[in-house]
Amino acid sequence: MSNENTTIHDFDFNIICDYFSALKRQGPGSPEMTLKALSFIDPLAEHARITDIGCGTGGQTMVLAQHTPGTITGIDLSPQFIGLFNRNAAECGLQNRLKGITGNMEELPFQTDSLDLIWCEGAIYNIGFEKGLSEWRHFLKPGGYIAVTEACWFTDIRPDEIDKFWNDAYPGIGTIPVKVAQMQAAGYIPVATFILPDNCWTDHFFVPQEGMQDDFLKRYNGSGYAASLVEEMRNEALMYEKYGAYYGYVFFIGKKLVN
Repeated sequence: MSNENTTIHDFDFNIICDYFSALKRQGPGSPEMTLKALSFIDPLAEHARITDIGCGTGGQTMVLAQHTPGTITGIDLSPQFIGLFNRNAAECGLQNRLKGITGNMEELPFQTDSLDLIWCEGAIYNIGFEKGLSEWRHFLKPGGYIAVTEACWFTDIRPDEIDKFWNDAYPGIGTIPVKVAQMQAAGYIPVATFILPDNCWTDHFFVPQEGMQDDFLKRYNGSGYAASLVEEMRNEALMYEKYGAYYGYVFFIGKKLVN
């Protein structure tokens, strides 16, 4: 399989899940940034209901559960991720307040006005930033919060190489002011916006991959799909090293307007 003109989204879903299951976090982020985002949200009630959409194996969800009251439902399309999520919850002693279920972010199992907080780190791109904010909004109680991370451009002009790389991977990428306007148009008060620092990409995402890539390749006997996935992820790390000044993940925290 040639790596030319491919992105991670072109690979077999099960191979992708197997690759990322070895990581504590399936995207850029850190416990510190999860808590920073949480600090912009008003204190939650004792019986608050929270969901983490696209939760992966729950790296950020465990942090949330340790610093919020109420119950949290983690939702991910991958049964493998959810199995690890529930195991991690049990190991943290959080199984009574934290449950992972396999599900589709486009068909969430919640009632209208039933959630106090929607969380989504590094996953809203799967449905699209505007669509996710709009469709998930009705699940929130009036005055409820949403907190998501989204890939953004930091500049209006950037080198062709990185512009093509990201527009091939995620055509929905935009600048921070554009995303804030989209949040406001979707019916939220933009509460806070901040850029994730470099170590969320390096120390918490790319470096952990380096330690497991050789084992991953051995497990698949160097198959074309596995080798191409590793090559793509190594290329993503190189792109960030070269062009990280032009883009990154941004936390957006919004509060649902009371109609």
